[in-house]
Order: sequence, then structure tokens, then C-alpha cells
Amino acid sequence: MTRYFLFFALLSCWAACSFEPQGPPLPDDGTSRYFQPERAPFYHGVASGDPTSDRVVIWTRVTPTHMHRVRVKWWVARDAEMKQVVRKGTVETDSLRDFTVKVDVDGLEPDTRYFYRFEALGGQSPVGRTRTLPTGDARELKLAVVSCSNFEAGYFNAFARIADRSDLHAVLHLGDYFYEYGPGTYGDTSLGRLHLPPKEILTLQDYRTRYAQYRLDPDFQRAHQMHPFITIWDDHEIANNSFVEGAQNHQPATEGDYQARKAVARQAYFEWLPVRESSGGKLYRKFSAGRLADLLMLDERLEGRSAPADSVSDPRLHDPNRSMLGQAQLQWLLENLRSSTATWKLIGNQVIFSNVDRSKIFPDNPINLDAWDGYPVEQEKIKRFIQENGIRNVVFLTGDTHCSWAFEVPRSLEDYRKDPLGSVVALEFGTPSISSSNYDESTPMDTVLLAQDLYRQSNPHLKFINLHDHGYLLLTLTPTDLLAEWYYVDTVKKPSDKEFLGGRVRARAGAGRVLEVEQ
Repeated sequence: MTRYFLFFALLSCWAACSFEPQGPPLPDDGTSRYFQPERAPFYHGVASGDPTSDRVVIWTRVTPTHMHRVRVKWWVARDAEMKQVVRKGTVETDSLRDFTVKVDVDGLEPDTRYFYRFEALGGQSPVGRTRTLPTGDARELKLAVVSCSNFEAGYFNAFARIADRSDLHAVLHLGDYFYEYGPGTYGDTSLGRLHLPPKEILTLQDYRTRYAQYRLDPDFQRAHQMHPFITIWDDHEIANNSFVEGAQNHQPATEGDYQARKAVARQAYFEWLPVRESSGGKLYRKFSAGRLADLLMLDERLEGRSAPADSVSDPRLHDPNRSMLGQAQLQWLLENLRSSTATWKLIGNQVIFSNVDRSKIFPDNPINLDAWDGYPVEQEKIKRFIQENGIRNVVFLTGDTHCSWAFEVPRSLEDYRKDPLGSVVALEFGTPSISSSNYDESTPMDTVLLAQDLYRQSNPHLKFINLHDHGYLLLTLTPTDLLAEWYYVDTVKKPSDKEFLGGRVRARAGAGRVLEVEQ
């Protein structure tokens, strides 16, 4: 009798551990074509993000076969074999969070590598690698800065090269994590990397499916697995050229209420990205690397951006009531700049902050009205604040343009022409796109190179420019020096493991200018 009881007890335990509780089947969103069966149920891999000196967010997504709550175990360890466990726990997820999991793991040590893993439904996730930020008298901070990853435009070879690196503290993604367009609208259909769902995304399920597709890309997935990300949205996470009350790529008559679309886009973003969620749902936030650097991540789309001006002659352009950040975020930025005791003050910035004269390239659009030049009153207010308060070593890190830039940021171009050294208030470095098209996808190379020369002629504060290569910006900070290096991939039209160093800019703490350029 004891033998039969033991047999049935073991059989019951095996059944409980091996089979999912039954519910309605999980709807097919079309992304299962990318699944690797051996990874079940963790097809979307793992990720980490928002590191501080003592905590980090770890993330995964469980894909059950049926709709039911799933219990997920997690571990954080000092070693990749997961033997020296320092934190562990259990959480649950369900369809209300699209079966995503986020854990804000605390009690960690500064500037330390950790490894993590999840377990659910009889399967184990890949082991992820993450890192906390340094504190105190940190000697170095190394960041990969990226933006504009378009699945349809090409392969994410730059993410693969970032994943290969072992020297990073974090990856900064400055927005356009994905693109909202339907297939064939903005990309290269010849590659066969067509967007899912096969339409412009509008609903919560649409946005979730688009994230699921991007996170099944092996290069994107591995970059997330190997490094913590610090992310911010730009416009395409919602709709092109979005602002508080609308977007260029949203037509209420045919696409419904913009506020409803914005709300579901935000929800999906917080589900699928390893970001620390605040009670008010705000995404602008601060990170500190001891006395070496503070990083201020700005939300330049949904927090306070006014509608764009229509042209340089639009009287709204200089309206003092128009804003890029909104009053609360602007005051937060200024106060954090003023109170920072770190050597370097980094600003995670979606669109170009520097004044840029484009008149020789685009005579009808001499400034970019979607960038800070389109919000000149607030732009000048920030410049004046930095200068009048004697705030040194401010560095803007910028995405959006798909191109590479290095600027000395003056109060104005007129001031710079008169006094190049005395007028500079900050430096700015723009990262190229991961894959989104830049100038040479639609323009002959000789014309692209001519455009680079014309930009230099009109903008003496522009120290480095590349309008045609894809890749990432590597930023290295020490207490005395800044090094910006642009790494480019040889192609986005097919998988490739080749990259090359395309440019380098050096600056010294306290100098307030670029000291050396290699291109």
C-alpha cells in the first residue's frame, strides 16, 4: 500500500510540474515563426536595465501555450554558473502584463558584474549578464550609445557587436526602439524583414506584437542579455513626430483618439522594457556614477512637448509658452544640473540640442523644427542657465537623426563666430542609427559627402560629422578626460560581424571644448 501511495504521489508531482494549468489557448500574433523551440517558454530571452550602484531591474517574457497565471522563479548570482546566488525570489505574471516579468533587485554591490536567470513551466531562461554602476571616486565609465533600430531597414549588426563587448557599464538607447509603420512604409522590403502585425500599429495588442517581434531578433536579444540598458522613448514608440496632444503620423478621423493610442503605447513600453516604473508613470530620471558622472534622461515627447511650429515664419516658433520639456521637467533638469557635484553632467537627449544651420542643404527648411531649434526660447533658457551658473562639463548625448555628430554648443552661432572659446556652454555627441536609413540610402555618396562639407561650412561649431554609416557611439569618461568613438558596421543589408572605428573626439574636463578630432 505504501508503494502505491508513493507511486501516485510522484505521478501527481510530475504532472503538476510538467503541464500548464489549462485556459484558453494563447492567441497567435504571428511572431511564433521566429521561435526557437529549445528556448521555450523564454523565446524572448532576458534583459536588464536601469542600473544603480546597488540595484538593477531584470526582465523576461514567458510564453505559455494557454492563458493562465504563471509562476516564475528568478536568481541573481556572482557567477555565470549560477552557483554563488546572492538574491532569489518568485513572481507571477499573466496576460494583463503580456506575460512579461520585471524584478527590481536590490542589495547589490557597486560596479559589480552579476548574472541572472529565470525558471517557469519546466524551462530555464538563458543566463543574463548585468552590471551595477560605480560610486565614490570611480575611475571610468563606459557607455554604448544607440538609437533608431528599424527592423525593416536592415539587420541589427551593431547590436551584435555591442553584445560582444565586455567593457561596458551600460547601453543607452535614446529612442526609436522600434517603428510604428506597417510593412513597406519605411524600410527595405527586399530584405524580407517585414513588420508584424502587418499594418500601422494602433492598439495595445498591436504595440505588444511589435515589441515581441523586435525582441525575437537574435542580435537585439543578445545585446539585452549581455548588458543593462538605460532607455528613453522618442517618437516612433508612439507615432512619428509625437507631442503631448498629437503626432504627425496620427490622424484622428481614421485612427481614433490620440490619447488612447498614447496610453496603450506607454503601457506596452513599460511592459517590454527593463525600466524602473515610477508611481506617476514619468520616464525622465537620474542615474549617478559616483563623483565621476551624473546622467539625466529626458523625455522630450510625452511629458511636455508643445505642437511644432509649421515654419520659420510661424509666429508660434518664438512663443515663450511653447515647451519641449514642460515646466516640471525643465525645473528638474536645471536643479539637477546646478546641484550636481559630479565631474561630468550627461544629458540623455532625443533630438539635437545645438543650433544647426541647414540652409545650404535644405533651403526651404533651414532649421529642424522637430529638434531643439524648433523650441528656441526653452533652448536659450537652458544655455543661459548653464553659462550664468558656471556649470562645467555638460554633455548632451543625442539620437534621432540616424547620423553622427560632435558639436561645441555655443550660446548662438553668432557668439561662436566672435568668440569660439568663451561662448561654449556644453558639448554634444550624436549617435548614428542601428539600421534606420540615413543620407546614403536615398542619395548618391558624392552628394552625401558634399552635404557634409556644406554642414561644416555653415556650422563652425560642428567638429565631426558622418551622414552615411550605421553603428553606435562609445563614450568613455574618466575624472580628467572624455573620449567619444564612433564604431560602424560594414552593412545592414545582411548579417555581418565586421565593424570599424570611424571617428574619435577627445575632450578634457574643465576645458569646455573639443581638443582633438580624428576622422
